[in-house]
Amino acid sequence: MKKIKKIKIKINGKFKSITQDSSLFILLKNLKIPLKKVAIELNEEIIDKKKIDKITLNNNDKIEIVHFIGGG
Repeated sequence: MKKIKKIKIKINGKFKSITQDSSLFILLKNLKIPLKKVAIELNEEIIDKKKIDKITLNNNDKIEIVHFIGGG
């Protein structure tokens, strides 16, 4: 039986342990983050949402998720 490796990432300042080889898309889906209403930064770089499913997360990655709030 193959052992599942875990990595540690930081999301909005909080550490989270996830499965190695997880994509950013899967992480956001599991966290129920609405992609249309957020901006995503990975290691201080804004992410193009069209490429989100091709990005594999690595140990110690830092993710910042900013929600858009409407108003006037």
